[in-house]
Amino acid sequence: MLREQAVVIFVTFSSSAEAVKIGRTLVQERLAACVNIVSGVRSIYRWQGKICDEREALMVLKSRSGKLQRIIRRVRSLHSYSVPEIIALPILGGSKEYLSWIRKATR
Repeated sequence: MLREQAVVIFVTFSSSAEAVKIGRTLVQERLAACVNIVSGVRSIYRWQGKICDEREALMVLKSRSGKLQRIIRRVRSLHSYSVPEIIALPILGGSKEYLSWIRKATR
């Protein structure tokens, strides 16, 4: 059986409070092993024909690739944005103990 790959997922929010609320839910539901919330992120992007320049909070969460679709559905169900940023990147390596902990924490 192939082992699921560890992933890091980025999600932006309009506020740290929203990120904390959703982050706690993801950890409680064992979808994420850990979430880090970085406040005061400045995002510049094009939306509905306008250039936007906004303060946001960035969530960095660690999980497994097999949980990704459930994470996307859960975040979308709770998020205030109509099109939230939810992107995942593979973790190519790292501390064996930490990667093992991610697997255990998301069982």
